[in-house]
Amino acid sequence: MPPRIVVSGGGESSGSPSTTLSRVESQDLRRFVEFDEDAVHRATVHETEHLWAQVLCFERNQAYGPVSDEASDAVLTIVAGEAVVLVGAGRKRIKQWETALVPAGKEVSIVNASADPLVVLLVAAPPPPPAGAAAP
Repeated sequence: MPPRIVVSGGGESSGSPSTTLSRVESQDLRRFVEFDEDAVHRATVHETEHLWAQVLCFERNQAYGPVSDEASDAVLTIVAGEAVVLVGAGRKRIKQWETALVPAGKEVSIVNASADPLVVLLVAAPPPPPAGAAAP
């Protein structure tokens, strides 16, 4: 007999035993894509106690960094465009759907490497401390 599935905040299907499914928090990244000719546009997509995700949008010739966080590892994913990523003493040109790992404590800089706009998804764990907060 199939299990009975109870959806939090919703109905249920037939069967037993019961399994509870919770809602999945999701976002459409396109709603965070916004460009500013004066500075890289940054928008937080998700933030929890354990993880932080942000979209960064670059116009032509814009750069972000150097920045670092002693406690957080990060992954940069190129959603659109091409970037030159500098991590520590390393340098790599990455294109759409490619990623770069930024180990905790390493400085990172991101530069738009083409005439087209650049969109980067930055995911860090644990989340960095809020701006202006003292590091633990």
